[in-house]
Amino acid sequence: MMHQTPMTGAEKAPSALTPGASAPSAQSVTFGTQNVGGLNIAYREAGDRSNPKIVLHGFPASSHQYRNLIVALAGRFHVIAPDYQGFGNSDMPDPNTYAYTFDALADTVEAFLAAKGFDRYGIFMQDYGGPVGFRIVGRRPEAIEWLIIQNSNAYEEGFTSVWDGFRGALWNNRTPETEKPLKGFLTHDAIKGIYLHGSERPELISPDNWESDYGFMQREHSVRVNLDLFYDYRTNVPLYPMWQKFMRDNQPATLIFWGQVDPFFTPVGGEAYLRDLPNAELHRLDAGHFAVEDSLDFIAARMISFYDEKVAANR
Repeated sequence: MMHQTPMTGAEKAPSALTPGASAPSAQSVTFGTQNVGGLNIAYREAGDRSNPKIVLHGFPASSHQYRNLIVALAGRFHVIAPDYQGFGNSDMPDPNTYAYTFDALADTVEAFLAAKGFDRYGIFMQDYGGPVGFRIVGRRPEAIEWLIIQNSNAYEEGFTSVWDGFRGALWNNRTPETEKPLKGFLTHDAIKGIYLHGSERPELISPDNWESDYGFMQREHSVRVNLDLFYDYRTNVPLYPMWQKFMRDNQPATLIFWGQVDPFFTPVGGEAYLRDLPNAELHRLDAGHFAVEDSLDFIAARMISFYDEKVAANR
């Protein structure tokens, strides 16, 4: 940890205009917004822009979940992590007039990356990042240098019983009655439980995660936005054969991390990728849905070495 000497009353922190003040290092995370189709999309970014590029996205709450991974990768990559519309610090258009769908998320992320000059990159796909990322991959295969998949399903057999309320009720008939049980996933204790479930080292998982996520949930329309996407998730499953064909036909260099005790996606869901990507590298982690939280060092180190050994070396 960097030691910081307390400032006295006569001292000031150097500003950007102070002669001789040092510029932020490549590992410094910067925060900004990019206008995409009239929406301000918030993002975190770090790393030398001449380095290979990586996009991080997944669980929709906020790019906060990648705060540590961004720093860990920034010495080797140019890293960016956007907040989806309706989540984090991005704009939240009114769901009464704006359709929250996975197609809309993918359209926004694709346009965001183009606006930020990301024309070829590795893409880290966790949770919602899979359905969003595979849509982009299918439209722009030339942009994808490699895939990093972490607990995001692309196979029917990967769902746990937690999905029964989605697949057996909500997706068949969306009503207040079928929505009601699923609102339980949006409570404080449920969000906390998702972060901690399956973790071998829960002390490594910052409470800021669920407190931040739950804080965002208090905004007007947040529950509705999440329910809209819960319902629209049904559109992903019919696309699985198309995504599988893309992987089978293109054989992208792929690194898979799979928390083995995920409340949403079974270990079988991770193994299934090997049917279409026999050369993929799969790491089975003693972790849950948010493996980056308690397996950060391993994931970051393996991402860097995999890129150097399997991607850059084969250019």
